Amino acid sequence: MYSMLSATRIRMFLLLFWIGIFSYQAEPWLLLQEYAGFTLLGILGAVLANATGAGGGVVFVPFFNQLDFNVAASVATSFAIQCCGMTAGAITWWAYYRKMHLTDHSEKNYWQSLSRVICLTVPASIIGVWMVQLQPQFFVSFSDPQSLHAGFGIFSILLSIAIFCSALLLNKPQLSVHLTHADCAALVLIAWVGGGITAWLSIGVGELLAVYLIIRGFNVTFAIAAAVMLSAFTVWGGVIFHLWVTHAIYWPVVLFAGAGAIIGGILAKQLVLFFSPKNLKLFFAGWVFILGVVTLPF
Repeated sequence: MYSMLSATRIRMFLLLFWIGIFSYQAEPWLLLQEYAGFTLLGILGAVLANATGAGGGVVFVPFFNQLDFNVAASVATSFAIQCCGMTAGAITWWAYYRKMHLTDHSEKNYWQSLSRVICLTVPASIIGVWMVQLQPQFFVSFSDPQSLHAGFGIFSILLSIAIFCSALLLNKPQLSVHLTHADCAALVLIAWVGGGITAWLSIGVGELLAVYLIIRGFNVTFAIAAAVMLSAFTVWGGVIFHLWVTHAIYWPVVLFAGAGAIIGGILAKQLVLFFSPKNLKLFFAGWVFILGVVTLPF
């Protein structure tokens, strides 16, 4: 109950904060007429991002490209919007975890590694983001954005096929609960590389974490929740660079798309809980496949 009240208070604070910023604008109603449509974009991107953990950049960045945003503005604005949506989703999933911890003792066993996963992956992911933002040539493979798009797209498609096969061919496999030493090392590496990819594409780290946990046999809902929380920390770490260095964030879009993203981040949990574990795997694999196709540079 306490966690639910805390989540509600945070959401109310975000709502009041948004109203305050909107009211502070020089011509708020003119701004509303011109940019209100981005609220729907924010809802759509955040629902898909927080229902899969893969990030909303796959929705935001192509849309901004169609509006002739330059690359820096597309990525920076996507980061800022995801700070709203992924944070709302992370808070929602954390409240769900706390509620389940108190009421559903059978389900909570599948989530006992959540804190450890977050502690292992968040620092590595943020370091990966900062290293690519400050020194893109540090990762030689990341020095060419086009080849990165192609590699990430092909990799995502192959991963989605693997998840499809595991969901369709494996009959109720035993769920993993504990992280092994090999898992811990793999999670740090995945988060580091995923953070670097996220710096370029504004997606990546959440998808990689969720895919790894699902393939390793962890609970699918747990994998998605962990990916959402990691993505939230990552985009907050990455947006600092755009605030202080690139100054490329397009704030009128963030004002409305960010509000929609908060709504989408809250609603996404219901979409995830609607599916059975097998169908959730298929839904996740389908979204990863779409991510891979959209990311391919053609």
